Amino acid sequence: MGQLALQRLPPLASLPRRPPSLPPPSSAPPSLPSATSRRPRFYVARAMSSHIVGYPRIGPKRELKFALESFWDGKTSVDDLQNVAANLRKSIWRHMADAGIKYIPSNTFSYYDQMLDTTAMLGAVPSRYGWEGGEIGFDVYFSMARGNASAPAMEMTKWFDTNYHYIVPELGPDVEFSYASHKAVVEFKEAKALGIDTVPVLIGPMTYLLLSKPAKGVEKSFCLLSLIDKILPVYKEVLADLKSAGARWIQFDEPILVMDLDTSQLQAFCDAYSHMESSLAGLNVLIATYFADVPAEAYKALMSLKCVTGFGFDLVRGLETLDLIKENFPPGKLLFAGVVDGRNIWANDLSASLKTLQTLEDIVGKEKVVVSTSCSLLHTAVDLANEIKLDKELKSWLAFAAQKVVEVNALAKSFSGAKDEALFSSNSMRQASRRSSPRVTNPSVQQDVAALKKSDHRRSTKVSARLQAQQKKLNLPALPTTTIGSFPQTTDLRRIRREFKAKKISEIDYVQTIKEEYEKVVKLQEDLGIDVLVHGEAERNDMVEYFSEQLSGFAFTSNGWVQSYGSRCVKPPIIYGDVTRPKAMTVFWSSMAQKMTQRPMKGMLTGPVTILNWSFVRNDQPRNETCFQIALAIKDEVEDLEKAGVTVIQIDEAALREGLPLRNSEQKFYLDWAVHAFRITNCGVQDTTQIHTHMCYSNFNDIIHSIIDMDADVITVENSRSDEKLLSVFHEGVKYSAGIGPGVYDIHSPRIPSAEEIAERIKKMLAVLDSKVLWVNPDCGLKTRNYTEVKAALSNMVAAAKLIRSELNNS
Repeated sequence: MGQLALQRLPPLASLPRRPPSLPPPSSAPPSLPSATSRRPRFYVARAMSSHIVGYPRIGPKRELKFALESFWDGKTSVDDLQNVAANLRKSIWRHMADAGIKYIPSNTFSYYDQMLDTTAMLGAVPSRYGWEGGEIGFDVYFSMARGNASAPAMEMTKWFDTNYHYIVPELGPDVEFSYASHKAVVEFKEAKALGIDTVPVLIGPMTYLLLSKPAKGVEKSFCLLSLIDKILPVYKEVLADLKSAGARWIQFDEPILVMDLDTSQLQAFCDAYSHMESSLAGLNVLIATYFADVPAEAYKALMSLKCVTGFGFDLVRGLETLDLIKENFPPGKLLFAGVVDGRNIWANDLSASLKTLQTLEDIVGKEKVVVSTSCSLLHTAVDLANEIKLDKELKSWLAFAAQKVVEVNALAKSFSGAKDEALFSSNSMRQASRRSSPRVTNPSVQQDVAALKKSDHRRSTKVSARLQAQQKKLNLPALPTTTIGSFPQTTDLRRIRREFKAKKISEIDYVQTIKEEYEKVVKLQEDLGIDVLVHGEAERNDMVEYFSEQLSGFAFTSNGWVQSYGSRCVKPPIIYGDVTRPKAMTVFWSSMAQKMTQRPMKGMLTGPVTILNWSFVRNDQPRNETCFQIALAIKDEVEDLEKAGVTVIQIDEAALREGLPLRNSEQKFYLDWAVHAFRITNCGVQDTTQIHTHMCYSNFNDIIHSIIDMDADVITVENSRSDEKLLSVFHEGVKYSAGIGPGVYDIHSPRIPSAEEIAERIKKMLAVLDSKVLWVNPDCGLKTRNYTEVKAALSNMVAAAKLIRSELNNS
């Protein structure tokens, strides 16, 4: 299954047989029904109005991740994978039902991504995957997500401003839509068989189309909304199916409404739901928005819909929406109030949330308010009860997905008049404990950050002059080759790190093992002919966690995993207090690696914005102040690396765009402080020290001027998986005088591109970029690949670079 060759597999939505047991989430109420119970347990209607937008699908111990990877490796069967998935769904639904949630979502589970599920539902499969119609199976589904031996994967990019990645639909005027995945109705029936009445969730038609892209060969100016009349018939079929199965509610997720939509887009939104009105008859309809305020014009469009029963709003990140609700909320409609944060891990301030609910009661009436999460809980960790590393005090400040379900129900009960005084009292004490804890605030750090506002921290020499000085020192060829940082993390390597942490092996033995891994990685790169080397990061568990473990103000979980995409999970650190760097973090390892070669060896760091955006961040001070604290810590590390003789230092800002606010009016402020934070890290180095940065899997074209303002000497950027979208900005006349390495192949797919294919990519780059500034590198780090794939792909990459160099020399 490694190359995912197309093969006939069962339909994506087929039901498994005899799911094995899986422990239920461990939170109040403590006893959940047995996952192996044979008789359906019928849940009575719940009086309190409570709702969950969505729930993590990976499992409390990453059960889905391991099942997927085992299946892809050919070690387990389709039935094995489906059994794990069915048991996860059962556990999630029963947890919510036993916690007292009234509106329980279904169809929020996914084997890879909910946007990809919608693409499957609509039958919008790109022709390169050879789909010939019928119910879409795992073969086509996973080929779209991961690629196969003959076809590259579809593009992947960030879901709004989160660290979750979705698979971008590829659409054009000739796409023939058809009802090709019955997953939504199958999962609704699955829950119903357990005695649980759920609310099926669909990505709304507007969000689906506006997050798509024109397929290859289709004009970039193609209007994706012109397809609305083609996809609505499929939505109508799905609705008819759900009604026949007994569904009483339907939830359309339309987060696109928090973006700055124009009048024609909002009109298309209204027309789409009006067009579905007859199909929606007999169903209660909820339209859920999240991640930000709903702009006034979008709110007006929403309120005009007659077919909608309830509206869901994020009242954590969208507090201004409250003003719109106060001005106008249609009588008789339900307000799903997202007061429990679905994107962070801090315990809800129950008393504050209750006051918000009471404010809403005065506007719409108690019986019309439904307590909800601000967005899907997909973006938070699964269950705090599985945590063994966190100390008691810190743990008391937190709530993961399982606990947030309980918080929602506690608020709903209190709002209905059945307040749990003991629970609210305990919650207030925990909130006070966090506010007053001495471990949270460091006055000297606060003073250092305040002083930063007196300078913009730019290097004193222009980048063109710095590049000349660096070339004299580094003596690199045209089109220098490099990699992004990480090399494959083998099972043995992970075992060694675990054993060292558990003190099962000595520090001497650990250092020797890592040194041997470095030597292997360095030799491989030298044998392949790579120009600027990396040590492969064998000592690192994660590009954020590794640094956070060595900084003060951070805490770490044992099982606080969050899905990033597919089977890829991350374990974000928790920033609970002010940040400092007690001692050097990477100098020992980078110095060791540099001594192994005469070629430049990059010192590898993660930048402050990425550490911030890939952590669960404290919510008691502005994010930019926390980011500046991290920037000062990384600045110390950069200067120590330079003193140790490291001449090329990469400060990754993979997540810079991820934190970009969704509304245009708020973006400049974010970009100003984020770019400033990056410049703080390296403003003190010499001209001959080359500063690299890396960004991946986001749309960078609209922030290219901020990227230029970062003033890095070299930037490497994901490019190949997004079909070279980045290059279009240079076609449009943007001048970039620093070094730049648009990725030449996609590392998230097992597919190995040929040297000829990579050479063609390089030629496309040279059409818009000067050969003097162009670098040749993969899209991203190689951590998730195996050495067989890495060696073959890098060999082809170097061969392509040498071929183009030769052509340039002879031209």
